[in-house]
Amino acid sequence: MDIYAILQILIATFAATSAMTLFSYAVSASFRELYKEPVLLTFLLKQLKIDVSDKGKATLAWILHYFIGFIFVYTYHILWVNHILSLSLLNAFLLGSICGIIGIAGWMILFKLADYKPHIDFKGYYIQLFFAHIIFGIVAALFYYLTLTIILIAKSNVTI
Repeated sequence: MDIYAILQILIATFAATSAMTLFSYAVSASFRELYKEPVLLTFLLKQLKIDVSDKGKATLAWILHYFIGFIFVYTYHILWVNHILSLSLLNAFLLGSICGIIGIAGWMILFKLADYKPHIDFKGYYIQLFFAHIIFGIVAALFYYLTLTIILIAKSNVTI
């Protein structure tokens, strides 16, 4: 994997995870519920009694959130470059839906393992989480395609 592919994956990760997070924050505000993944991750980390300050746990939660986004986008990259799936909006929707199901299952497991029961509407949280991941998949594909186009143009116009 060259530096361009790494940069492409990082840009798509940042854009997709940020878009998903903004969606979750907007839904959280609209419904006056706690649907903010980084905040919930911070609470989970507090339950695990890790010897880190509260600010450190909040920072770690944000890093984990973006790292999980990176893993999803890297998986998309593998599927796209190996022609297992084409880079299309339909497949982005499909990948986002699959990641939404994975995300819901992951949160269910995390809440169970940490014995943490936040005072939230779980059904509402999981529904918004599913749609947040669809947004993630679509934004990841759009930014991946956009950066791919820019990289191809840059490579064709730059000689070393």
